[in-house]
Amino acid sequence: MSAPPHDLLPALRAIVGRRHLLTGAGKTRRYRLGFRSEGGEALAVVRPGTLVELWQVTEACVRADVAIIAQAANTGLTGGSTPAPQGYDRPVVIVSTMRLKGSFTINGDAQIVCLPGSTLHELEQTLRPLDREPHSVIGSSCFGASVIGGVCNNSGGALVRRGPAYTEYALYARSTPDGGIALVNHLGIDLGSDPLEMLRRLERGDFDRAAPDEGRASDERYAAHVRDIEADSPARFNADPRCLHEASGSAGKLMVFAVRLDTFAREAATRTFYLGCGDPARLAELRRTILSSCNQLPVAAEYLHADAFDLADRYGKDQFLLIDWLGTDRLPRFFDLKSRIDGALARAPFLPANLIDRLLYAASRLWPNHLPRRMREWRARFPHHLLVKVSADAAPEMLDLLRRWSAGGGDFFECSEEEARKAFLHRFVIAGAAVRYQAVHPRSVAGIVALDIALRRNDRDWFETLPPEIGGQILHRIYYGHFLCHVLHQDYVIAAGADCGPIKDAMLRLLDDRGARYPAEHNFGHLYKAPPDLVAFHAGLDPANRFNPGIGGASRLKNHAASR
Repeated sequence: MSAPPHDLLPALRAIVGRRHLLTGAGKTRRYRLGFRSEGGEALAVVRPGTLVELWQVTEACVRADVAIIAQAANTGLTGGSTPAPQGYDRPVVIVSTMRLKGSFTINGDAQIVCLPGSTLHELEQTLRPLDREPHSVIGSSCFGASVIGGVCNNSGGALVRRGPAYTEYALYARSTPDGGIALVNHLGIDLGSDPLEMLRRLERGDFDRAAPDEGRASDERYAAHVRDIEADSPARFNADPRCLHEASGSAGKLMVFAVRLDTFAREAATRTFYLGCGDPARLAELRRTILSSCNQLPVAAEYLHADAFDLADRYGKDQFLLIDWLGTDRLPRFFDLKSRIDGALARAPFLPANLIDRLLYAASRLWPNHLPRRMREWRARFPHHLLVKVSADAAPEMLDLLRRWSAGGGDFFECSEEEARKAFLHRFVIAGAAVRYQAVHPRSVAGIVALDIALRRNDRDWFETLPPEIGGQILHRIYYGHFLCHVLHQDYVIAAGADCGPIKDAMLRLLDDRGARYPAEHNFGHLYKAPPDLVAFHAGLDPANRFNPGIGGASRLKNHAASR
């Protein structure tokens, strides 16, 4: 017989201790709200400190018959690891895994096993002395993002050759059709058979580091896949069946204890080119030429429109300066502190909303120019900008190509090391610029419509043109993305008085007409409706609908019951 929910909180407190069980709206606020999405209610937030505690917490929640939302860094943009605002038929417990740090290299450092709280930043630090790097690097995702979160969301990022985060190796708990729970070890590593001993051994790193390698621990076929420029389908998108396998693409429908991933050799030296042009068709032709003709794919090729340049210049400046001054090592702590302060200030009704955001913005306005001179010159000349980073040995070929390309319109320059660093940093603070704009100008903004889209690989007409009835309701259009992959992030700051819902629906219909897929890499969350095949995949992983119910607009009810 299931324990009633009123017995759950004492059970959780006994497992993790009083300090790591949070209840009440104020204490749970920063776990219930997304980075730029609303959240719902939660009975509690529990923060296990060991893998055994994570298993025991999961068991206790199953016995109490509550829904479970596993959450790592909570950097998602679609509410994919926060409660749905519409609520559920059961209480919800958020299980924060960020205390569960740790990773272990195996197979001569060619692979790594990551625990739930491992972040991309920490993984970079671990692998850097080994001259290796992870699938994604800081800058191609939200700062502080977790490794397992990237796998569960099939996140892609900026590195052209690597595609979405993918593995066939994972250790996870899943619901069973009878309402129970089962621990599944598909890491390809012998840890024994008793769940508690398995988890203790894993956390200690007490296993053979020369593990069999019979499956895939990355999307190793992606480089050839993205080069197929005549294919009438996107290179990568969240619901791509190629990359749905157990934890990969699971979107929180499993409780994942560990994943095993490939690592990659660090680029010994790179060179970066900054391009500008006035005609998007010129960039489309360049994209096709690079993908079809270059002997080596670039390391990265990042697009930004002039309007995105401008908004990041003004409303992303404080984040740019913080990263430039503090480096990425201290940044996760800064954002954690900011989140705590935001939560405390939100309980003081006499203070203005978004006070910290306003102060950071105001302080950044007092600071002198932070961008290189040549970047500003290119902004004055061109509406379309592209950053192309290549391996040093691929630079002569790229330089020759760009000289021929620029003769037909457009221009480029080769970046110094400082210019390259600041150009990519400017590109990656764009994601928060719209949120900051809304925080600073709340009365002029109805909301933000943020679309994360994947265009077909053969699509030449890639730059969006909106009809006047939609465009007239938009204050700012912010276009940026991973250009060779044809993955674009399109954020729209909607004018006060407009209704964001119908505007978004109209935009999605336009994207459907173009053959685009969405989301491309940020999870369906509670903002997108998942297609039937993805809903079926998730239901197969979680037959009791115990974990993250309602993701992608699916049923939020127990056992996937039809919505009432």
